[in-house]
Amino acid sequence: MTEILLEVRNLTKVYADRGKQVVRAVDDVSFSIIEKSTYGLVGESGSGKSTLARMIPRLIEPTSGEILYRSQNLLSLSEKQMRAVRQEIQIVFQNPFSSLNPRMTVRQLIGEPLQIHRKMRGAELERQILEMMDLVGLKPEHANRFPHEFSGGQRQRIGIARALVLHPKLLILDEPTSALDVSVQAQVLNLLIELQKHLGLTYLLITHDLGVVRYMCDRAALLYLGKIVEEGPIEQIFRAPAHPYTQALLNDVPSIDPDQRMLDQVQLEADLFSVRWSGIGCRFAPRCPAKQIGACTTVEPQLVPLTKNHRVACHLAHPHLALEGPP
Repeated sequence: MTEILLEVRNLTKVYADRGKQVVRAVDDVSFSIIEKSTYGLVGESGSGKSTLARMIPRLIEPTSGEILYRSQNLLSLSEKQMRAVRQEIQIVFQNPFSSLNPRMTVRQLIGEPLQIHRKMRGAELERQILEMMDLVGLKPEHANRFPHEFSGGQRQRIGIARALVLHPKLLILDEPTSALDVSVQAQVLNLLIELQKHLGLTYLLITHDLGVVRYMCDRAALLYLGKIVEEGPIEQIFRAPAHPYTQALLNDVPSIDPDQRMLDQVQLEADLFSVRWSGIGCRFAPRCPAKQIGACTTVEPQLVPLTKNHRVACHLAHPHLALEGPP
C-alpha cells in the first residue's frame, strides 16, 4: 500500500515589478510524491523549479494553491507550527560552499539544528554529530575543521549531514551535484541512494539534468515557464517522450538505446531568454520545432492524461483536444 507524503495542488507564485508587469514564476502546478520514492522536477534555468521547491517548506509564500504534507495543508499553519513541520522537510542546496557558514566548524554546522530545535547539549549532542558524520562518510577528525578546508564533494556531505540530523522524512535536493565535478557527482548521488534505503527517505530532486533524473527518480515532471508540460514514470518519459520540450532535453543525455535515436532531430529553435511568450497559445510555441499555426498559437494546452500514469500538455499529443480549450 503506497502512501502519498506530499501533494501540491494548483500551486501558483506571481511576482509583479514596479511597472506592474506580472511574472507567473510558478503557474497552477499539481503533483504528488509517494513516500520513500524520488520525484524529479526538471527544467532549464528560469523554469521556476527552485521557486517551487522553496514554496514547499514556505521559505517563499505562494500566491495561491495548496501544499498538503501528510494530508495537512501547510498554508493553514502558523509560523510556530511550520517550525515543527520544517524538522521533517529539509533542503540540500545547490552550492555547498555558499550554503555553509564559513565561520562555523563542521561540529557547529551539524549540531546547530539540534541545538535550535531539540535543545540538545553535551554528550548526546556530540554523539549525534559524530554519528551523522559517519553516516555521510566524514571522519571524526573533520569535526573541528572549517568549510574552506574541504573539497566540494566533502562540503556537500556536510550539507547533507546538516539536513539529515533532525531525521526528516522529506528531503528537497536543489541541484545537489551541479556545482561538483563529474566524478564527485556520482559519489554524492550514490550516497543519497544509500541514505534513502537506510533511512526510508522521500526525495524531491530539482535538476536540469535528465541523466541524473533517470539515475535517481521514480517519476518526474518537466517544467517550462512555471508550468508542467509532461509528467509520468521515468521509464515512460525516456521510452516515449510526448512533449517536444522533453524530446529536446533528452538530446543532451548520452544514450546507446536505439529507441532514443529518433530524438536526434528534435532541436529547440531559440534560447529560453531570447524569446517571449505572448500569454496566448502554448507557452512553448516560440521555441517549438513542431508547432503548427492554429491551436498551438491560440489555445494553451492543458495537462491531461496520455496514458494511465502519463500526463502531457501538448496539442500534438492530444490533437482531438486542440480546439476545445481549457475545460
